[in-house]
Amino acid sequence: MYDVTNNLWLAGSANWLITKPVKILMIIVIAFLVRLILRRLINRVTTLPKTGGKLPSMLRPLRERAPEVLGSAVIERRRQRAMTIGSVLKSMATFLVYGLAFILVLGELGIDLGPIIASAGIIGVAIGFGAQNLVKDFLSGIFMMVEDQYGVGDVVDVGEASGTVESVGLRITTLRDVKGTVWYVRNGEVLRVGNSSQGFAVALVDVPLGYTADVERAATVLAAAASTATESDALKDNILEPPEMLGVESVTPEGLQLRLTVKVRPGKQWAVQRALRAQLLAALEEAGFDPPLGRLFPPAAPTAGK
Repeated sequence: MYDVTNNLWLAGSANWLITKPVKILMIIVIAFLVRLILRRLINRVTTLPKTGGKLPSMLRPLRERAPEVLGSAVIERRRQRAMTIGSVLKSMATFLVYGLAFILVLGELGIDLGPIIASAGIIGVAIGFGAQNLVKDFLSGIFMMVEDQYGVGDVVDVGEASGTVESVGLRITTLRDVKGTVWYVRNGEVLRVGNSSQGFAVALVDVPLGYTADVERAATVLAAAASTATESDALKDNILEPPEMLGVESVTPEGLQLRLTVKVRPGKQWAVQRALRAQLLAALEEAGFDPPLGRLFPPAAPTAGK
């Protein structure tokens, strides 16, 4: 610099005027390129293929509990799970790369990092206390996503609300109940989850019976009717095991309750219960069994002339 300008001040300040700005610019450019490469890699391993709903490579080592009966909903479930996990990874990559670049730039400027790091620690603790519910929601969402506790299309009970999962995020899970009401549930507030869409389900049917009825004969009639119903075209695709007659479940002032169960595909228990209940009651009536309160309401005596 002195040879070019013959200026002692410029020669003495060359380190600040040229060397350090060039180093800082290189740090910023390298940080930007590294972040860009990391984000592209994360997108590649967390994006669903356009040709199908196969698991992204990032999710393959993770456990998946999506039931096969969800059909097309599985693709949306996987897409949201992959998108959310990818978003977390990209945020972490951005924070680490730009954080390291910021520290290197401060080092080039000759700033003492000790007080800054100490102040950042104190500010971080204060923010952590103030936003602990938000942090709790995010951490719960991350573990829920990784463990695949539930996803789009599952029917879940989270305590205060229950219904079908419509979307899953790091902070909020959206449910829609049978009445059509949409519930927004914070992940950090979910203490337990009952998932009716994993593995298999059990269709449970309680059939009322009068005190005077022949219980053994009624059980035989119900078992035969249930076996016929589950072999019909409308139900057989949802049945995993033959129906099982458990017998008398309870005794009430009105009558008896006979219980029958069927192992079915997850999420199909309610449809199977409704279909079986209608056919079982019809079978009992056809076999000559009176309703439980029939003894309290005897048929009216025929009037004269009829």
